[in-house]
Amino acid sequence: MSKSLQIVRLNSKTSPVTEIESEILASLNAELIVIEGAADSEIIEAAKDCDAIMVVSAYIRKPVIESLTRCKIISRIGTGFDKIDTATASKKGIVVTNCPGVFTNEVADHTMALLLSAARLIRNSDISMRLGRQFDGAKTISRLSGQNLGIVGFGAIGQALAVRAQAFGMNILASDPCINAEFAKTKNVKLVDFDTIITESDYLSLLCPLTESTRYMLTLHQFKKMKPTAVFVNTGRGELVNEKDLVIALKTGLIRYAALDVFEGINVFKEGGFEATNELFSLDNVLMTPHMAACSKEAMQEVFRISSQAVVDVLTGKKPKHPVNMK
Repeated sequence: MSKSLQIVRLNSKTSPVTEIESEILASLNAELIVIEGAADSEIIEAAKDCDAIMVVSAYIRKPVIESLTRCKIISRIGTGFDKIDTATASKKGIVVTNCPGVFTNEVADHTMALLLSAARLIRNSDISMRLGRQFDGAKTISRLSGQNLGIVGFGAIGQALAVRAQAFGMNILASDPCINAEFAKTKNVKLVDFDTIITESDYLSLLCPLTESTRYMLTLHQFKKMKPTAVFVNTGRGELVNEKDLVIALKTGLIRYAALDVFEGINVFKEGGFEATNELFSLDNVLMTPHMAACSKEAMQEVFRISSQAVVDVLTGKKPKHPVNMK
């Protein structure tokens, strides 16, 4: 006898189902279908009659959502939901949920770590050390205190980063249409427009969501306005920047360095691993990590708990705590 409820859990190979998920979902007595979901066709085949979808990093596009016959919730195991077509989900009456705030400290810590590594040229000096050579780039390192950190997107993570950077004596500039100068002042931060933050930052951090208005907010045009000594740090979303233009900026000296955790042209979640063929891999003035800014044991346990509970809540007739649509 088949179970009445079906839950499709995506990214089952790159991020296997956890014990926490299994324990919480067990109360539903539902059939749990696990697939990777690398292609729309795979998701459509598995999920067309499901009641819920749980997703880590796969895309859930319009054709997938339109094929769903009885799905009530798409639960994002994470914070960002730019890979989910929320507009189509809303039209279908499907609630999309996420796990806001879980990764605030982790992403702020990782962003600061990338910034410090770039400032002190840790990657480059480590390479010299392993070759048995004195690092000849040491004379190019500048004191961090007194430098301008520009933060684009001054939400919870941006504010947490500001606290960390201020402890190192940095001046904080913020650009965010959702805050005002009075609020910025309470955080000891100077609120400026986007053009100003581009031109005045010694370190520029992108921490805003990916939307149609922020996609490719950094192109060659903006890089040409930046200081040639500037460092670009991205732990937001890869498509906030035109990656080909970033490569040009790094190659031609429009900016000094980049420290990246997210990418436009590298799928770090690809099943079986990814090829290191992107042009960024050939550059000495780039530090990269594989989209791990949110990682900690504590945060991951919490995100699996919250996302699983959202499914239980919706399928038992309760309102989810963190809907991103249909509020």
